[in-house]
Amino acid sequence: MRFGILGGTQAWHDDGAEVPLGGPARRALLALLLVTPGAVVPTDRLADGIGAAGAGGPEGATPSAHAIQSQVSRLRSALGDTALIERTGAGYRIAVAAEDVDAVRFERLAREGRAALGKGDAGAALPLLRQALGLWRGPALADLTDSTLVRAAAVRLQELRLAALEDRLEAELCLGEHRAAIPELRELLDRHPLRERLAGLLMRALYADGAQAEALVVFEKVRRRLADELGADPSAELAALHGELLRADASPAPTAPPAPLTPLVGRADEVTEVGRLLRSARLVTLTGPGGVGKTRLSAAVAERADGEVCFVELAALRDSAVLPQALLGALGLRESGLHLAAGAQGPWDRLVAAVSGRELLLVLDNCEHLVEEVAVRAARLLAACPRLRVLATSREPLGVVGEHLYPVRPLGAAAAAALFTDRARAARRAFAPDPDTVRRVCAALDNLPLAIELAAARLRTLTLAELSARLHDRLGVTERGSRAPETRHRTLRSVVGWSWDLLPEPEQRAARRFSVFAGGAGVASALRVCDTDEETLQSLADKSLLEWAGGRCRMLETIRAYGAEQLDAAGETEPVQRVHAKALLELLRAAGPGLRRGAQLELLPALAAEQPDLLAAVRWAVGARETRTALELIAAASAYLWIRGAAGTLAPPARVLLGAVGDTPPDGLAEEYAVCVLIAASGPDGRDVWRRHRTAAGEALTAAWSDGRAGRHPVALLLWMTHNATSDGDAPGAFALVSAQRDSREPWARAAAQYVTGFGALGDGDLAGAERSFRTAATEFRALGDRWGAALVLDALAGVARTRGDRRTALALTDEALTLAEELDAPEDCADLLVNRGDLRAGTDPAAARADYARAAEFARRAGGTGTLAAALRGLGDIALVEGDRGTAEHLYTQAREHLDPHGVKGAANRVRTLAGLARTAEARGDHTGARTRYREAAQAAVSTVAAAATLPAALRLLGLPEPLVEAVSRQGDTAS
Repeated sequence: MRFGILGGTQAWHDDGAEVPLGGPARRALLALLLVTPGAVVPTDRLADGIGAAGAGGPEGATPSAHAIQSQVSRLRSALGDTALIERTGAGYRIAVAAEDVDAVRFERLAREGRAALGKGDAGAALPLLRQALGLWRGPALADLTDSTLVRAAAVRLQELRLAALEDRLEAELCLGEHRAAIPELRELLDRHPLRERLAGLLMRALYADGAQAEALVVFEKVRRRLADELGADPSAELAALHGELLRADASPAPTAPPAPLTPLVGRADEVTEVGRLLRSARLVTLTGPGGVGKTRLSAAVAERADGEVCFVELAALRDSAVLPQALLGALGLRESGLHLAAGAQGPWDRLVAAVSGRELLLVLDNCEHLVEEVAVRAARLLAACPRLRVLATSREPLGVVGEHLYPVRPLGAAAAAALFTDRARAARRAFAPDPDTVRRVCAALDNLPLAIELAAARLRTLTLAELSARLHDRLGVTERGSRAPETRHRTLRSVVGWSWDLLPEPEQRAARRFSVFAGGAGVASALRVCDTDEETLQSLADKSLLEWAGGRCRMLETIRAYGAEQLDAAGETEPVQRVHAKALLELLRAAGPGLRRGAQLELLPALAAEQPDLLAAVRWAVGARETRTALELIAAASAYLWIRGAAGTLAPPARVLLGAVGDTPPDGLAEEYAVCVLIAASGPDGRDVWRRHRTAAGEALTAAWSDGRAGRHPVALLLWMTHNATSDGDAPGAFALVSAQRDSREPWARAAAQYVTGFGALGDGDLAGAERSFRTAATEFRALGDRWGAALVLDALAGVARTRGDRRTALALTDEALTLAEELDAPEDCADLLVNRGDLRAGTDPAAARADYARAAEFARRAGGTGTLAAALRGLGDIALVEGDRGTAEHLYTQAREHLDPHGVKGAANRVRTLAGLARTAEARGDHTGARTRYREAAQAAVSTVAAAATLPAALRLLGLPEPLVEAVSRQGDTAS
């Protein structure tokens, strides 16, 4: 027989048939006995329990001992076994096995499920927990709800049930069932709003389902409720989860270590040693000759490292001036936001800001050709970023104070033989090694991994004996002992040369031509530049001279350097580099229209893979005085660079090019010249270039886009307007040129013209006209499929709606713009839009606003955007002030002021709001003089930014300030300013 108290009291025969127990008194009696099966329950306790349950008589009286005896007799009859309930001393016990009671089985199954979950086996835990919870039919001990005697037992069982529910839901999340769990988690958290584990599970489920913002709102609501009802903060676990979601949501994807095509052999001890060294030293440099395995060792260390890792391949970088841009790109960061407005931050400042608060392992691979610049930058980064560690690989030390050198030596004899055998079997499956010959071959190769791989690849066509003999002839030795690094380098060079000489002429020609690729190549580009076929490329890969990964082929740097020497010796360097540049130019031109249309998301990563070769091609063209090619390459790449926020990468060679060209554009390249000026003017270092070439560039661009003509580079129009509006320039002239394109036959130019025209109307105070132009621009950008243009316009439209007081429309437009910014991988713009959304929510839903501001702050920190961080901190200050936490508010406003961006309308709006916040906190503490000073500064900032506004309130409204702030600043500020 089985018994149940997880719900109403019931009993069942073994065949599942329910036992009719009779009235409430007998059910209460049985429940009291089953709370502790096998234990004696005193008669007086049974009487009190039955009476409290209202089953003792007509008026709920406590039954007598005789009445209890009578109920026991009837219960025995109902159960059909008189021996089942025993009289023992002054009480009774039920003689059943504990497992026959559902509550006991539930506890066992729940305990086993939790144990399995704790071991990480969610698959085993889930059925146990579901079986346990399936035993429940209602509230525990439902027939004794009014009995204080069993209330503690019922509460305990209910708590165990809730804990098992949480365990089951956690197991479901571990198994990817987050979407199905969300409704149940919502309902449970509504019933148990202070239960932090439920809140954490719901946050995790929402985040996994893509609802990051909602997950953060859950935390904020629980935080508020804990503070209001208990005066407590969230637990460390929930706060840690909140921080984890913020960081994960805001984190762009840094470059991961290269995925090796073959296993790492013989370096297990070194991987452990370097990993241990990095735990105590912040800068470790792996040194050794080329081909010794520094890159593979660093990648293996990075794969095993705890926390975030960014792998930066520097082999293709030849210009130390763009090292900060290369590091930003490897971290997945942009040099600028989507708006491209000139700011105070250069790439180095942005890099430091992005890394300063992160626990990060930065791997700098192949530093030797940039060793001085890498040393300076690494030292500065380590000084500014206390949680940063750097692992460098170089043929020479960086020479930085605190650097720990780890010489990477050739493999030991056994490991070298194992590597040779492994690679030989990859080349010839039936390879049967002769240990002595393998050892001699490896020793002749100085046990250098790359040399071993190149030699083993030759076993496709040679026997082991033939290979050994040829190496002997080439190297002039049979065995080698300990060698100096420079001698080992000569050994590797000899092996590369030997392997090269064995290639047939078509393969040699293709290999040396491939050496012009700085960052690898797609198949089509490789076939064209190498003037070869796929079979030849595959043959080079079979011989370990090329590697294939992700649809692209690349050449190891040691082999590429040798190939470049062979290309030069053949007298082919200049013609092949010209072909390489032309191939890139055609690729960029073919991608241009798609970048401004629906293929944008597909093309951006494809072109990112070509960026190292773009820089190499431009540098070659500038150095070779191939002015036309250089200008055409820069112009063709400009749209990609601007959308990707990477224009600074080409700024240094563009400035050199302008220095050679002067103020007179070459014939037929006037528009390309203007684009080159815009690229060269990127960042804080471009201001002198802008002043020197602005006039000539303006004339060139005007000639390309006037009198009904449509130029080749429409995106340049928008950048021309941006530079003239935010730098020394002719803003009215630029506005006239760009807005005149509203009737252009080029659709992207038409949309951009409407966007710019909207700002003109906005500056005149014509909200209706601005909204018409912005809506037209949004329609046209959407029709083209351009997410970049659409994101810019939707943000502007949301601003107009906010100014009109249409909060609902402003929220919808901001959400749409935020989605596009996330698709474009623009974290700083995401932060800006989240601040806007927080401002819109602050008056009606402070919890949601706080979540937006917190998420924006994390985005801004990860992107290195100090201006957007200031805006997020200001928003958090606003919420703290509303909640009456003046000290926190003043601290946040002060932090925000330290990070303020003095450039642009958005920076000015946040400056005004920050100063107004400081004024309000000063008022709250009775410092009226300080408050008036801050209000006056706010008023001056507003008027100087929106000079066209007729009044201070008008200026404040154009900056998007809410009415309470408009009134406060207008009343307290010096309107005469």
